[in-house]
Amino acid sequence: MDISGLKRDLDGIKLEDHPAIVQQKSRDFYWYSPILKRQLDHVKGDAIVSPKSDEEVIRVLAACHRHGVPVTPRGTGTGNYGQAMPLSGGVVLSLAEMNAVKSIRPGRVVAQAGAVLAQIDRETRAHSGQELRMSPSTYNTASIGGFVAGGSGGVGSIRWGGLRDLGNVIRLRIVTMEAEPKVMELTGEDVLKVMHAYGTNGIITEVEMPLTASYDWVDVIVGFDGFEEAVRFGNDLAVQDGILAKLITPIAAPIPYDYFKRHQKYFRREQSIVVCMIAPHAIDAFLAFTSRSKGEIVFRADKEPDLKGLPPAYELAWNHTTLRALRVDPTITYLQVRYPSPDHVDYIMAMAKRFGDELPGHVEYIRFDGAIGTAGLPLVRYTTEERLDEIIRIHEDNGCWIFNPHRYTLEEGGMKQTDEVQLAFKREVDPRGLLNPGKMIAWENPDYDYRTSKPFLFKGLQRAS
Repeated sequence: MDISGLKRDLDGIKLEDHPAIVQQKSRDFYWYSPILKRQLDHVKGDAIVSPKSDEEVIRVLAACHRHGVPVTPRGTGTGNYGQAMPLSGGVVLSLAEMNAVKSIRPGRVVAQAGAVLAQIDRETRAHSGQELRMSPSTYNTASIGGFVAGGSGGVGSIRWGGLRDLGNVIRLRIVTMEAEPKVMELTGEDVLKVMHAYGTNGIITEVEMPLTASYDWVDVIVGFDGFEEAVRFGNDLAVQDGILAKLITPIAAPIPYDYFKRHQKYFRREQSIVVCMIAPHAIDAFLAFTSRSKGEIVFRADKEPDLKGLPPAYELAWNHTTLRALRVDPTITYLQVRYPSPDHVDYIMAMAKRFGDELPGHVEYIRFDGAIGTAGLPLVRYTTEERLDEIIRIHEDNGCWIFNPHRYTLEEGGMKQTDEVQLAFKREVDPRGLLNPGKMIAWENPDYDYRTSKPFLFKGLQRAS
């Protein structure tokens, strides 16, 4: 790896090698996990390179290929699993300056990979009253390329499903990692090759996404005496096709009172809640529906005289729930669970009763193949790695699927299966394995035994230390 030669070849392209800045830009939110914090705390790149065009990306990748320098792409670093962390050092390729919204048409938007989701929506709303279908809770800071490369769904998934559902990404432009990098346009099923692949098989430079009608969504929080009542209310609301919701999030006590400090005055400590985003035209129907339940509307954004200082509903949900807990109690961590449908409520409550306050409940209602389902992001009052592994095993033994947020590889997290199609594409676009090394087990160690509970440890981490 010849960093000095690389710097000479990249003259004229923005490059930063100040140690403090390189370390800062080599990190994401890996520290949500005490396991990843221990494994990755020392990881850093050798330089941050910030291209401003596809042409500069091509030049960077060609030079890195020539000098044998690994490249790890980065959006704004809001991922939670070390996706944007350079396990072998080398170049961190920041796409943040490639942030233009290039075109807006009925039902679609084209943006460069570094465009922030909230900025895209501001432009599409002003242009034609449209917005993106879904976004993570880091909507105000996350980039569209990072969302596609590292995310799986989020706010809006109650209506539109997950990112990997066909039609939720229209087109991706990528640049390959070769002596002479190529630009490829992927559509249809081909987009799945690079979605949620952490940039291991192509650098995403442009994204075309579908749009839907935008609304001034109303944040509403409904309180319940028990978590089960909140979960069942969320489930009943999710199947009300006439009530347009963008977010339905049951959260168990004492999470809201203890950790949602700016909303704390609205809650009792023993109160579980359901956080909702409702379209304005559906509010009256929502109120009528809620009146049939045992819920109490404790917060309505459209009735608050002063919202200053209050985060939006989506910043109480998804991974922001964990973030708010961590700000109060740094020993907290979390899991990602899929509860099997159609009996998801029973599975949720079985796990809630099994673990009690060791795993305060947090559920996101989403749509799978047209049917309502759930993703769980329960908090974990962390004690030891052995106990965390035991909690995971108990979930799996009881039929609940774990997408492990305490692993940095694609396969161990469970959201990406590396099959022959993926490997063939990797060989085509990154024959030397220089793109985000260490994240794809099937490339690094084809003989790895997935049946063992022993985690994969990438040898490149030794170099990073």
